[in-house]
Amino acid sequence: MGGFFGVTSKQDCILDIFFGVDYHSHLGTRRGGMVIHSKEKGFQRQIHNIENTPFRTKFEKDLIDFQGHSGIGCISDSDPQPLLVRSHLGLYAITTVGVINNADELIKNYFSDHGHQFMAMSSGKVNATELIAALINQKDDLVSGILHAQEQIDGSATILILTEDDSIIAARDKVGRLPVLIGKDHEGYCVSFESFAYTKLGYENVYELGPREIVKITPDGFETLNPAGKDMKICAFLFSYYGYPNSNYEGINVEVMRYKNGEIMAANEKKNGTLPDVDYVAGVPDSGIPHAIGYSKESGKSFARPFVKYTPTWPRSFMPANQKVRNQVAKMKQIPVPELIEGKKLLFVDDSIVRGTQLRETVEFLYRSHAAEVHMRSACPPIMYSCKYLNFSSNGSDMDLLARRVVQELEGDEGHKHLDEYADASTERGKCMLRSICEKLGFDSLGYQSLDGLLDAIGIDRDKVCTYCWNGKG
Repeated sequence: MGGFFGVTSKQDCILDIFFGVDYHSHLGTRRGGMVIHSKEKGFQRQIHNIENTPFRTKFEKDLIDFQGHSGIGCISDSDPQPLLVRSHLGLYAITTVGVINNADELIKNYFSDHGHQFMAMSSGKVNATELIAALINQKDDLVSGILHAQEQIDGSATILILTEDDSIIAARDKVGRLPVLIGKDHEGYCVSFESFAYTKLGYENVYELGPREIVKITPDGFETLNPAGKDMKICAFLFSYYGYPNSNYEGINVEVMRYKNGEIMAANEKKNGTLPDVDYVAGVPDSGIPHAIGYSKESGKSFARPFVKYTPTWPRSFMPANQKVRNQVAKMKQIPVPELIEGKKLLFVDDSIVRGTQLRETVEFLYRSHAAEVHMRSACPPIMYSCKYLNFSSNGSDMDLLARRVVQELEGDEGHKHLDEYADASTERGKCMLRSICEKLGFDSLGYQSLDGLLDAIGIDRDKVCTYCWNGKG
């Protein structure tokens, strides 16, 4: 997906930007970028490929060359950025997070006025951030341009712009699918996707932008340039999976939400009489662990870690483009604790079940390690739709999703007319899908958190939460 961090300060801020961006490394593994501004050296920029080397390692050697009191940086799972743009609006740096579904149409419209051009990447495609900058530059000022770009884009666009006067303009996407937070220390201000990134650096929370809000940040403070809108659809998947445990979105802590989510799952199972008799409850590392802790507490079943992930040198295994590589990396990271597996009945809670490929590998690994039973619970409902608002994956086909493939196998094209039923475990179609996935992946039982349960765990107005990937309603 991607993350961002920026600082504007009365003192040198290079290290804060460096570490602040690095703290967003859980959000992507393709590209990292930093751009710094100083009155003496102007804009200084560096972009690195971080697919095989962490951001911190790649950029550490660049720090000595950077100089300035303001800057922005990003972790990107899409195109290289931040970009430097010169237009009638001046010279500025820009970084974005989001997705543009109608990019081809926007580019065609842009070309219709002869004389325009884009720098094509090696794939022949246009850099999404460059396209957003082009849309911004169609207006007479940055604020009008940002609003214009966000209205033109089918998808989402959260934007940071660094100007020559050391100001940062931060714009949350028009319905607030991603968070944008502002922190303050004694010398200036920062802006961030993840709140923990700046609290660890000594900044305190001061403000969270609303949907469609645009804010100008300087070393002396911040002011709203465009007020927040009323409609918000923050991504629910941030709470269940993508968000870092220490972070808060809309006042809700991610780790606390996951504990509560697991408790709700177990309470519903006890009520429905579907709670299995197991020796241990465990989380699929890492993001499944807090859901499992909550499940363990409410169910009264002991919590354990029957296997751990070896993570010091392995990248996130869902990121490599090659499925065979993804599978092998996932397999290599799983280190068993035989004393907690052999002859034991285990219930695992995972943050979600997306493709199912790695989960099948995990189950086979557990049975090879002589587990007696393996039960699986998903901390969110069956994923029925590929996200069209955020860049969660390089491949956006619905048929890559395990639940959709199983529906196709069970009922063909007719089944896709009844996805709401398949997503509901209380219906006949829902029960049929659960049985099929159990057989396919080798579980002794399978359960999904309900959408109501997940929204209760998040705890904010459910009309303000995007649930598109589960029910197709964004």
